[in-house]
Amino acid sequence: MTHKRKISVTGLGYVGLPVAVAFGKTARVIGFDISENRMSALKAGLDITREISQSELNEADILFTSDPAELTQADFHIVTVPTPINHAKLPDLTAVINATTTLGKIIKSNDIVVYESTVYPGVTEEVCIPVLEKESGMRAGVDFFVGYSPERINPGDKEHVFSKITKVVSAQTRESLDIIADVYGSVVTAGIHRAPSIKVAEAGKIIENTQRDLNIALMNELAIIFDKLGIDTGDILAAASTKWNFLPFKPGLVGGHCIGVDPYYLTYKAEQTGYSPEVILAGRRINDGMGTYVAMQIIKALIKNGFAVKGNVISILGFTFKENVPDARNTRVIDMAKTLQEFEMEVQLHDPLANKGEAFDEYGIKLLDQPQLKAGQAVILAVAHEQYKQAGWQCILPLLVGNKGVVFDVTGCLDRNDLPPEINLIRF
Repeated sequence: MTHKRKISVTGLGYVGLPVAVAFGKTARVIGFDISENRMSALKAGLDITREISQSELNEADILFTSDPAELTQADFHIVTVPTPINHAKLPDLTAVINATTTLGKIIKSNDIVVYESTVYPGVTEEVCIPVLEKESGMRAGVDFFVGYSPERINPGDKEHVFSKITKVVSAQTRESLDIIADVYGSVVTAGIHRAPSIKVAEAGKIIENTQRDLNIALMNELAIIFDKLGIDTGDILAAASTKWNFLPFKPGLVGGHCIGVDPYYLTYKAEQTGYSPEVILAGRRINDGMGTYVAMQIIKALIKNGFAVKGNVISILGFTFKENVPDARNTRVIDMAKTLQEFEMEVQLHDPLANKGEAFDEYGIKLLDQPQLKAGQAVILAVAHEQYKQAGWQCILPLLVGNKGVVFDVTGCLDRNDLPPEINLIRF
């Protein structure tokens, strides 16, 4: 370790905990979160996000606390709280402002506060710094310093972990930028990129996910077109991907707390300038509508094949926003379920990883255990959890009466070569 800074991390979720653990392997870290339940679980060596193992937690020297007074032990504060959208799809900065208020009350002269939460360009300087100054009675850039270093955590990805992803850093002054780069460089082996300004770093992060969102939206629109043409999208992508510069994006559901949210932060800021973004919002409309699209394809296929819709049992396998993670925030699987329920189908959902209590509290959805699932004439394989991929058709057939019916493979992981003869398989 080359720096002498004492680190705190505020917000110990999917982003904050890996950051705290990385620094905690080199020195003492103050890990702060307002959730007492989260703190109790981490103290017991349990990470419900499944991002960090018990052995990794044991290796890290972290003081897990919900007491803001403990933050005074640190002089380099990293903020990694959620930045969701509200029901009107507008930025919700409540968590960032609350965390900033907490830090403003305890920061000292020469402390550094670095934000990692994804925001639109200007939030750090126009929203956060005034709060820090008000609460501390000090001046940013003179008495204390602020920087921005966007998170790039990819939940469920064990290859691109915190220390192996290039870290973008920015700050108010050259001197504080040097310190921030030095601190992150002590644990990030992939290298440090110094952005010329805080706004550049904020914007760089937000277009990473906006670009991915738009590419998936294109694939989703192509899937809709090719379905109308009676051509398999997967086969088309396999052919197109043989060209060296074809980008390997696939159609699918876009949920979660990043790709399905971040573009709305950018469009919000764009509209404040008087510019109405068209391409970004068009992509968002396409991706937000794919859950309903899948449900309607199932309805049409049932009718076409002579099966009843009203009262029929349909199983949806997978509820989280992506494979092999327990996080169901902003999952688009809920759109399928609600649409099918509107057609009075009996919808039953299963997910081996999702938290049942959180699913019910957030969506009013009851997740069932596998033995509780009844057989019907329709199944949607919605999320490619490893359990489903390994089981293949063996997790589908018990859910179809007489091994016949309609299956929508959203994931593309079912082997068409093993397709049972009386099953109508639909996929993107």
